[in-house]
Amino acid sequence: MGFRNFARLLPAVILGHMDEQPESTAKDVSADATKHVSRPFRVKLRGSVLVLVRLPNKRSIRAAFHQLSTTGGVVHLEKPLDEKLEVELIFHLRETTIRGKAQMLFPMWATQGWMQPFRFVDLPDASRETLDQNLKSFLGQAAMGAAAGR
Repeated sequence: MGFRNFARLLPAVILGHMDEQPESTAKDVSADATKHVSRPFRVKLRGSVLVLVRLPNKRSIRAAFHQLSTTGGVVHLEKPLDEKLEVELIFHLRETTIRGKAQMLFPMWATQGWMQPFRFVDLPDASRETLDQNLKSFLGQAAMGAAAGR
């Protein structure tokens, strides 16, 4: 079905010229669909920042951030949480405590536990700005460490 164009093109390729151009069956892509969507930078923390996950029943579990951005990230958990579960995340970055509501996404099995992505659904603007500044400082320290050969 999709090989008809290839079959018509093959003789021209073998002969070394492209006189016959196959008809395109692909639909034109709209300009809106090709626009690049900007997404915030992400910092790989690889477990260096711990997070308290407060469940809807007020129970809490400990986890560690694998990756973090101002819109969400990935946490490393011993056992996965239900997809679409809304939780509160409480964590410290430098001298600041950040609290925000997040929705858990589909978990992935890792060699030692689970990696579970999440997205922030309610992160106050002040917390988002603080998080952004702290993540940028993590990136700055990582760059300085790499330049120093660490």
